[in-house]
Amino acid sequence: MSQILDLKNWYLSNFKSFEHSLNGESNHPIHALRKQAIERFSELNFPTTHDEDWKYTNISSLLKYNFKPSVGRYKLKREQITSLLFGDMKCSLLVFINGHYSEALSDVKNFSKGIIAGSIEAELKNNSEILYKHFGKYADYKEQIFTALSTAFTKDGAFVYVPDGKIVEDPIHILFVSSSENENIISQPRNLFIAGKNSQVSIIEHYAALNEDVYFTNSVTEIYTDENAVVDYMKLQEESKKAFHVSRIEVSQERNSNFTSHSISMGSEISRNDINAKFNNDGGESTLNGLYILAGDQLFDTHTLIDHAKPNCNSHEHYKGILTDKSRGVFNGKVIVRPDAQKTNAFQENNNIILSDGALVNTKPQLEIFADDVKCSHGATIGRLDEDALFYLKSRGIGEEKSKIILLHAFASDIVKTIKVEAVKKYLEAILENRFQHE
Repeated sequence: MSQILDLKNWYLSNFKSFEHSLNGESNHPIHALRKQAIERFSELNFPTTHDEDWKYTNISSLLKYNFKPSVGRYKLKREQITSLLFGDMKCSLLVFINGHYSEALSDVKNFSKGIIAGSIEAELKNNSEILYKHFGKYADYKEQIFTALSTAFTKDGAFVYVPDGKIVEDPIHILFVSSSENENIISQPRNLFIAGKNSQVSIIEHYAALNEDVYFTNSVTEIYTDENAVVDYMKLQEESKKAFHVSRIEVSQERNSNFTSHSISMGSEISRNDINAKFNNDGGESTLNGLYILAGDQLFDTHTLIDHAKPNCNSHEHYKGILTDKSRGVFNGKVIVRPDAQKTNAFQENNNIILSDGALVNTKPQLEIFADDVKCSHGATIGRLDEDALFYLKSRGIGEEKSKIILLHAFASDIVKTIKVEAVKKYLEAILENRFQHE
């Protein structure tokens, strides 16, 4: 208990230093939110396995460290991040080093008038009305200690705004690179993506590390999709195997909007991901796909919530996991169908392959239905590689190891092939091929 109290006091004292470093920025309206969040942080408790939502995720190893907030400007050379780019893909590139925007490494294309792709810090300095209208409106910090911590230390992150009727042809690649230089740092990117009415955009939120260092990424992403907007969102997490990654994604959808998410996770010692989508009006569609590949002592935990608060909306959710050694996987997917949400169509599935006796998965797909005219289904599987499929491949003259690679690749490709951006798909296929060669 004293250790946890010391940790909270550590962050509280660091907030005072952070506040002093803001200078004139402390007069911005966002700073009032920061102060409310740090006060709430002081009142909340870090989750334990006694909390239902953290029942299978022990974060004691995370709480052993006094992580130092990343406040300095770290510099990298372009060649250091080349391997993290998607070949020659045409895109706008936003690069953040330890949570801070690097203009030198970024390459933002010339957009048509009104489209913004840049940093939260720049928008704060510009007193952006658009940012103030949406920032902090969807990811409520009052009951989530890590969100409260993120809100309190909000400094930078990615900001994307697509006005009504605008279409962004090329993807926006947002690369968060961690380079801790043997310091135990915490970076807390705060991202806000807004798609106006009848707009379209593809966004890649990419977390990666240059070295196998210990650090903590605590990210919050808020996404607002206005009427008839189409948002294709990808999150790729390939951080250090010694790092910790806590992520919260909040999606707010208006009438007839379409949101698609692809979440691929392969890094971190502990990775906790909350993704929540809510339909604010009828006719919306939401798709949540995910793939986690774990080895060693890695722990991956994803909690999803799709809130069918309005009628005539569709949701599709499919997460897959491949685990070996002593890794742990947790999937908790909840779909709520409110009383007025008639004509809802909701599908949810979680499939897992276990490659060792020491690996373990806890899966809990949930449906809470309070309407009667709906079509909803859910399911989960945990098992080994299909012995019949292995036998068939070996009978065709394919060796056992090669047969396993083929089956694992086919299993994972069910998720990867749904990604629309071809360059990202190829990047992931190469990672999978290399990974499965060593399983």
